[in-house]
Amino acid sequence: MKRLLATLILGCTALISTVHAEQVGSRPAATSLTRPKGATLPVDARGFIRRWLVLEPVPVSGRLTESAVEEAVQSLNLPGSMDSLPSDGEVVMLQNSSVTWHALDTINYNLNLYHFAWALSKPTSNVLFWVTTTVDSPREMTGIRLAIGSNAASRWWLNGERVIALNDDRQTVIDDGVSRRLTLRKGRNVIRAAIINGGGATDFCARFLDENDRPITNLSVSLRRD
Repeated sequence: MKRLLATLILGCTALISTVHAEQVGSRPAATSLTRPKGATLPVDARGFIRRWLVLEPVPVSGRLTESAVEEAVQSLNLPGSMDSLPSDGEVVMLQNSSVTWHALDTINYNLNLYHFAWALSKPTSNVLFWVTTTVDSPREMTGIRLAIGSNAASRWWLNGERVIALNDDRQTVIDDGVSRRLTLRKGRNVIRAAIINGGGATDFCARFLDENDRPITNLSVSLRRD
């Protein structure tokens, strides 16, 4: 009887594990994220950038102090220059693991990284996400600022130059981090960022502000490589 009971328990455990694995493997996509349609996407009415390439999360310590964030970013630096752009579906090796770039549009002003990772059955805590995109400007604009929010810590580059650093555990607040005055080139401009999450929700948002700190709304976003 004891042997029969043990066999039944093991069988039930295996069945539960199989069902759980099937459910995890078939998680629905995040409702706020879609595949890009069309070559370009205008920023929204408040200037927010809603088209991004997002790399699958890579494990880190999850510590969010300035030194810990710097260490994580340096240890997981991407190949190529900071103003280059990967392709949708491109695979890179980080920490001896292959991770894939995903092209995404978000219907909201922010991009929800937690939902992105969860839908792929990837870890959401103690991870680093790389994100990048290109912004096309109709003319050269001087005196502008890149303004971002992130949950949690983040580092941001514009055209290969680092312009914003946020540390510590924080919620995404619009314009929480604002760069010094910059120049937006006519045509293609590349944004790249690393977002590190310790635990719980994680997301980010970004837009440009003009010389009067008003949102710039005549920009378009694409994932073209040149």
